[in-house]
Amino acid sequence: MEKFFKLKEHNTDVKTEVLAGITTFMTMAYILVVNPGMLNSTGMDLGGVFTATALSSMIATLVMAIYAKYPFALAPGMGLNAFFAFSVVLGPMGKTWQFALTAVLIEGIIFVLLSVVKAREAIFESIPLNLKNAVSVGIGLFIAFIGLSGAGIVKTGDGTIVALGELTSGAPLLAVIGIIITGFLLARNIKGALLLGIVLTTIIGIPMGVTVLPENFGTIVSLPPSVKDVAFKFVGFNEIFSFEMLITVFTFLFVDIFDTVGTLAGVATKADMLDENGKLPRVGAALMADSIGTIAGACLGTSTVTTYVESASGVAEGGRTGLTSLTTAIMFGIALFFAPLFTLVPTAATAPALVIVGLFMMSPITKINFDDYTEAIPAFLTIVIMPFAYSIAEGIVFGMISYVVLKAMSGRYKEISPVMLVLSLLFVLRFIFM
Repeated sequence: MEKFFKLKEHNTDVKTEVLAGITTFMTMAYILVVNPGMLNSTGMDLGGVFTATALSSMIATLVMAIYAKYPFALAPGMGLNAFFAFSVVLGPMGKTWQFALTAVLIEGIIFVLLSVVKAREAIFESIPLNLKNAVSVGIGLFIAFIGLSGAGIVKTGDGTIVALGELTSGAPLLAVIGIIITGFLLARNIKGALLLGIVLTTIIGIPMGVTVLPENFGTIVSLPPSVKDVAFKFVGFNEIFSFEMLITVFTFLFVDIFDTVGTLAGVATKADMLDENGKLPRVGAALMADSIGTIAGACLGTSTVTTYVESASGVAEGGRTGLTSLTTAIMFGIALFFAPLFTLVPTAATAPALVIVGLFMMSPITKINFDDYTEAIPAFLTIVIMPFAYSIAEGIVFGMISYVVLKAMSGRYKEISPVMLVLSLLFVLRFIFM
């Protein structure tokens, strides 16, 4: 492990990496419940999608671990699965889930080609360091909001966009207790504080009725459901070469590219993995992992696989190498046989970890130049749009467009890279025509 992952060089050890990998898994294991439920609404087999979700996550994260050697985990992306289910299939397009799966497959193939020619790498490197720092901060607010809203601490308000939930009972109260417990463990410098916080909060949730135990503990271990009803279910060429397919693939491409680039930039910034020029070594290998994962996911029967922002929880626990993601991949493999056990952990128990990680992700804000408004305004828009629009991609879009416009209007053309200019023009066209 030391020789392959260079643990000492990264100032880490096996215990730290394994704990970080388990923590990452625990904070994103909800996808094993949420994704099958969401895609099942389109008519896909629930058990088959569960297995496809776990397997595609394991495959993609293994590629990240062994090929890219970064502590980032991958799984079918939230938002992308919602677009799959509620726009392409159940929404105005009204297509079959087989059509949507085919679009995901095409997207994955295009991603591989883009990775080979280093187009996605060029996009990552074109983002100025100031905006990369802003992306980290924005992701921090975004995942904290995911945790707070998932646990019911905040909710949609009557007459307001967001309001406080009922904090005196149930999941919101458990999440508040979990935040206090996790904060105490961190204050005492206890190793594995986030993971231990999740476990303790889950246990406390049992008498509160939030953590639901299975009626029969003998059913905790079982063979994975078959994927035969969802795997390799693609449409014919007549539907592949259609305008609807073009629009669907483009939307998948756009959201996934900038979600992944944003997540890599934000988490890598927090972990001090960027070099002096703001570049991430081996970023091409990291981007290839979600390309392969997306193709594997489409073939097995699930939506687009992408790098998960919850990887920040493992990084916060000290994960710095591929051993962290290798551990997460193994956990996804184990989850195939212990599905009922892993689904015991309620959202309210993982929410505290997401909120605390949100705090950790805020530190790069001190590196943002707030004295230069051509830098400060794009950074601020990047930060606030992510949680408000519930999208990492849209935050990057607003940041990049405002950066290019303000630099151009200020006569500082030389600070605008050609890639930034082209991307900003494409973003503007997207707003106009889509």
